Amino acid sequence: MKTNNLGTPASASTRIGWVDWLRVLACVMVVFAHCCDGFVAQFDTDRSAFLTGVFFGSLFRPSVPLFVMMTGVLLLPLRPTDSLSTFYHKRIGRVVTPLIFWSLALPVMAYLYFSGAGAGSVNPSVDMSVYTPEGLTYRLWSWVLNFNFDTTPLWYVYMLVGLYLIMPVIGAWLRSATRKDIRTFLYVWFATLFIPYIKLYAPQAGYLGNYGNMDILGGCDWNAFGLVYYVSGFIGYLVLAYYLRTYPLTWSRAKMTAILVPMFLIGYCITSFGFVALQEYYPGNYAYLEIIWLFCGINVFMMTFPVFVGMQRLNPSSGKIIGYLASVTFGVYLCHFFFVMVNYDLFNQSWIPSVIRILLMGVCTFAMAAVVTILFRSNKITNRLVN
Repeated sequence: MKTNNLGTPASASTRIGWVDWLRVLACVMVVFAHCCDGFVAQFDTDRSAFLTGVFFGSLFRPSVPLFVMMTGVLLLPLRPTDSLSTFYHKRIGRVVTPLIFWSLALPVMAYLYFSGAGAGSVNPSVDMSVYTPEGLTYRLWSWVLNFNFDTTPLWYVYMLVGLYLIMPVIGAWLRSATRKDIRTFLYVWFATLFIPYIKLYAPQAGYLGNYGNMDILGGCDWNAFGLVYYVSGFIGYLVLAYYLRTYPLTWSRAKMTAILVPMFLIGYCITSFGFVALQEYYPGNYAYLEIIWLFCGINVFMMTFPVFVGMQRLNPSSGKIIGYLASVTFGVYLCHFFFVMVNYDLFNQSWIPSVIRILLMGVCTFAMAAVVTILFRSNKITNRLVN
């Protein structure tokens, strides 16, 4: 089955309706989540805007885990006929070109905007001092080492390549693993979802770390690969997605609702109220703030699982509109962040309530990024940059 870089089936005849719906939903979540960042960054400067950004932004945390799970649904296990080199060429080869292009294009677009029409930007998440010729030069080469602010969403592409590198190994195991084997692995992975909070509260219990390093379970300055490193992270979402598609839940509708709805609501409350609590307890500590929003934390899992299982159970058909939107999500993901910054300034009007601004920003950002993607897809050469 031919798929694009985010796992969406490229052919209408091979489409899975509920996966298309999840693809569009996850992409919309990513866009709206980034639209909330400028409001979250206001913290105590504008408490109302901050709280609006937090409670809306927390709602969209399942976005990336859903993308990963859809990749697991569509690509695992790999076909036995695909060699390691064939898979790498097919998957990673198609990701590298868009990664290089947008790593160069987005900083240039941001520089032109912030040195021109957006020179008066008041977006608190933007450091205007870096939009100089020297800053642009730095961003045009440093992508080789990592993403930068202008290319923030591309962190996912680096991570996706990492998943592609390990998927042939996982796929080979899944072909021979029993249902019990897979569940055992998932139990171990589930336990790792609590690790970020153990690290967060370990100092409160008197933990002093090792030589100033506060990592736990074998992590230290000379070793970043601790006890749970190899069984944690996004790899669990891949395996979980494969498991749920191979062995779908057979709960009744009443049981499904009774479990999934409270699970989502509890996860959301922990995510949103927890973020506010951490901001008050650790003001200015961005690293600690991100812990509650981690995609591989138990609270975000509690939001992701119900959305995935619920959509799988509903099993809606995609139709032409959803199917087409699903096919452009990778391009929207790649270029939307620039339009988030533009629309923050466009709707920066004090008379517009923060919640309305976020909604307007999200709709316009998705639409603008979709138009760019559609234009790129209309040309055989540029199509490779968004598909």
